[in-house]
Amino acid sequence: MSIGENIKKFREAKNLTQEQLAEQTGVDQSYIAKVEHDVRSPTIMFCKAIAKALECALSDLIGVNDTA
Repeated sequence: MSIGENIKKFREAKNLTQEQLAEQTGVDQSYIAKVEHDVRSPTIMFCKAIAKALECALSDLIGVNDTA
């Protein structure tokens, strides 16, 4: 899975909207949408902020543990 797909998966598992995640990470909702649709590539610092907001490991977001 891509980073965007993983972010969406973890966000939905937490029952958060893109707007709520955007508020927690200090970005606009449209940026979250672009990242989830792989239009924009997030920085590692932003991925760390997302992981903290979603209470998951950074490695899970970036797919380090994926077997594909």
